[in-house]
Amino acid sequence: MSLPDRYNFRSAEPRLAQFWHDAQTYAFPPDGSAPVYTIDTPPPTVSGELHIGHCYSYTQADVIARFHRMLGECVLYPMGFDDNGLPTERFVEKTIKRKALEMELPEFLEQCHTLIHQTEERFETFWRRLSLSIDWRYRYSTISPQAQRTSQWSFIQLYQAKRVYALPAPTLWCPECQTAIAQAEVDDTTLSTRFSTLAFTLENGTTLPIATTRPELLSACVAVFVHPSDARYAGLVGTHASLASASFASRERIEVPILADEAVDPAKGSGAVMCCTFGDSTDVRWWRTHQLPLLAAIGRDGRMTELAGPLAGLSVPQARKRILEILAEQGLILQQETVEHNVGVHERCGTSVEYLHTRQWFIRVLDQKERFLEAGRQIRWTPAFMQARYEHWVENLQWDWCISRQRFLGVPIPAWACRACGQLLLASREQLPIDPRTTAPEQPCSCGSTEFEPERDVMDTWATSSCSPLIIANWVDDPERFARHFPASLRPQAHDIIRTWAFYTIVKALYHTGEIPWREVLVSGHALSAERSKISKSKGNSHTGGPLELVERESADALRYWATSIKPGLDTPFNPELIANGRRLVTKLWNAARFAARHLRELSPEEIASTQEPAGLLPTDRWLLARLAQTIEHATRELMENDYAAARAEVERFFWSDFCDNYLELVKARLYNDEGEHTQAARWTLYQALLAVIKLLAPYMPFITEEIYQGLFQERDGASSLHLAPWPQAPMWWQNARAEADGQALLDLLKQVRRYKAEQGLSVGAELERLELNVRPDLKDMLEAALVDLKSATRARELIFT
Repeated sequence: MSLPDRYNFRSAEPRLAQFWHDAQTYAFPPDGSAPVYTIDTPPPTVSGELHIGHCYSYTQADVIARFHRMLGECVLYPMGFDDNGLPTERFVEKTIKRKALEMELPEFLEQCHTLIHQTEERFETFWRRLSLSIDWRYRYSTISPQAQRTSQWSFIQLYQAKRVYALPAPTLWCPECQTAIAQAEVDDTTLSTRFSTLAFTLENGTTLPIATTRPELLSACVAVFVHPSDARYAGLVGTHASLASASFASRERIEVPILADEAVDPAKGSGAVMCCTFGDSTDVRWWRTHQLPLLAAIGRDGRMTELAGPLAGLSVPQARKRILEILAEQGLILQQETVEHNVGVHERCGTSVEYLHTRQWFIRVLDQKERFLEAGRQIRWTPAFMQARYEHWVENLQWDWCISRQRFLGVPIPAWACRACGQLLLASREQLPIDPRTTAPEQPCSCGSTEFEPERDVMDTWATSSCSPLIIANWVDDPERFARHFPASLRPQAHDIIRTWAFYTIVKALYHTGEIPWREVLVSGHALSAERSKISKSKGNSHTGGPLELVERESADALRYWATSIKPGLDTPFNPELIANGRRLVTKLWNAARFAARHLRELSPEEIASTQEPAGLLPTDRWLLARLAQTIEHATRELMENDYAAARAEVERFFWSDFCDNYLELVKARLYNDEGEHTQAARWTLYQALLAVIKLLAPYMPFITEEIYQGLFQERDGASSLHLAPWPQAPMWWQNARAEADGQALLDLLKQVRRYKAEQGLSVGAELERLELNVRPDLKDMLEAALVDLKSATRARELIFT
């Protein structure tokens, strides 16, 4: 039972990480009989390098995994990598400095797979160094054959259930990425723009003012709308309005009907609104409701089409500027003002999205909103208010889920279309995974034709990552394993992907199994940059250096301490002070353990193993045990609620204040100067308290606590690793309200003595010849029983109670 003088984390942490790896400490026990606790871990996107924000959220989930493992549950804690789709494509293009369109598909995909493998190996190396207690045997990737097989089988099942359909329809489109995107991938941003009131001409020759922020869409104008109860325009409904357009459109004159619709805001602009196909979702709704013509002014590349006449080929900003110049020259601008308005941008690249009419694949969700809301209410959300974010998203859905992408690195849609009759042919389950672009169907079409056109689109990355609980439970191929691990116990994830990952996973789980995918969701906040914006790979705004560099400089335990200091769901800036607090806690734990080591050697295995109350306990010991029982109960309760921060705060209060500042000071004389039963009682209490503290802190600071456990406790406690040791439990007899009250009286006396010494200009450790204490009569017996400890803490040679 010994520890070195100093703890060197730079040598200890890699050594212990290797120890856990070699011993398979975190391996899921497939034959275990205890309850299974399965975690649907977020697969980080392979679109850059890990940063401090990843340490923040993944450490929080790891604390919960470690806690449940120490509770004795069979914890399946896998790790995946989200390595298909647009984010990874853009990462590869940026890294190799070539666009996918400049290469043959096989060459580009080979570049992707090479870079993916290299990046994922770096990710795993870092996660091991940070000590995420992952079972790496269950590592998966969303481009792997198993994940593709799961995702494609999901598509086939949903198609057969008529939940998936293909349709040419108005679709959210990113001109930069040149692909369709889903509603959940659009962020709102506020931009300054010109709000221009244009002079349309009515049939009687008078002017109709119409205000717009998007004059570049004039060539796609198909109607003008007014509110049906707007008296200003009551006589105009059914007539036409026109505008000379030869200088910016392929038609000489724009002439469109004036229609009425309740969606018009009479107070906005002039109260008359032009409808273009398509400027926004309202245009889409009007186009469908009123069966208007379809005109496309903007192409897939974000440039003006032939509809723009002489302006064809200009980018949208260029066309907007030029059209306003032309209209001004013609005297057709009645008024202009600069306004702030919301614009939808693609979350991946920040490009303003357009609404283009394209053929896409969709999963029906709009007809199942109530079902999704009810499913969300069956899940426990931490923090609870995050459930409202989920419900708000579901309630405000406007589009079915668009899952097709016009990109390259993704899970192929497993289907072909017959060139003779147009019938769709799906791959068989046995063929999966399959790429229809390179593999033909196994049988001819029902019409007899063997000529097929493969589906060339790939699925969005969310269409596969939404299958993560199905992937880790091997839904397609192993019913027994699936029954054991689905629904999962916990989904940890960030709050910004509630609308994507959480929602889409719930959709897939309900459609395929009729069940919710997990029982609980633990929502993390974001680590913020110095500018208080989310630290992300795409923004490159982490100014702390690489996380591995930070770990090597500050220690993994200190970094994990910072990551678990803030309550679930809250954002926080990177805080070096909390890192320093973590280092101080490591040092204090080590010093307390070294102090205890020499005294714990004197305990026999029989004394340690006994669950009975030892002889010789003094009020000081009983107080500490009562406080320890309360601390264990509180920390356990908070961790069961996934509030890792509140649990750790309680443990720290006990360790710093009750254990170090007070108990160790009170019992030093007993430990050093007495060899009787009171000394053995103090040693026994010291053993119980220190072992419980390192177990309570083990999920947060796995390295320092394991080092102390191996040096002082392993041989007698019996577990091969602290992280496989049982979570501390307090015997009933520790819980003692009278002992707590007595202990508080002792501490109040100590506080008064320390205040007296400060007033006299004496140090806390200064000796006193004689100390008279005026105490309540009912405390006198207790204080006399604790006399040896009081003398030790007050440094008084003689204590008199009056």
